[in-house]
Amino acid sequence: MKVVGFAGPSGAGKTTLIEQLIPRLKARRLRVSVVKHSHHGFESDHPGKDTWRHREAGAYEVLAVSRERLVLQRSFEQAEERSVHDVLPALHPGVDWVLVEGWRDSDLLKIEVWRKATGQAVRYPDDPFVTAIALPAGDAMPEDTLRPRLDLDDPDAVLAWLLDNGDRFDYDLETYRRA
Repeated sequence: MKVVGFAGPSGAGKTTLIEQLIPRLKARRLRVSVVKHSHHGFESDHPGKDTWRHREAGAYEVLAVSRERLVLQRSFEQAEERSVHDVLPALHPGVDWVLVEGWRDSDLLKIEVWRKATGQAVRYPDDPFVTAIALPAGDAMPEDTLRPRLDLDDPDAVLAWLLDNGDRFDYDLETYRRA
């Protein structure tokens, strides 16, 4: 599988870019998975539903399956931050691309999504894992870099760059386990 991260401040457009890349990758008959990291707790189930009741009763995992979906919920016994490398093995082994949103401090190769309007600093001068910067065409690069500049408002161009550089994003868990 190929794994690429998308990092940047809130409001920069990470989710929108990923949302635009998914159907473009699928149109090329590629299987796409998304892994989203949240610093805040979240609920994917609703009070009163069977799966919620099973989880509330103390199940470590609840797997809900229908003809259309499979959803696995795992409740960690101890709250701790998981690395992206801890969760990637849980994905289907036949996936072609994994788009990772978050884990901005990870050692995954990533595209920095940045927009001047956020008022936030860029990461690429200090993050050797940023391979390209996606920003609106009208925004100037805040610091010079030899890294590619991608037009955030042109998802076809971002996709073309990803596909042209796909070999760079081949993921080998053993490489990260040794690091």
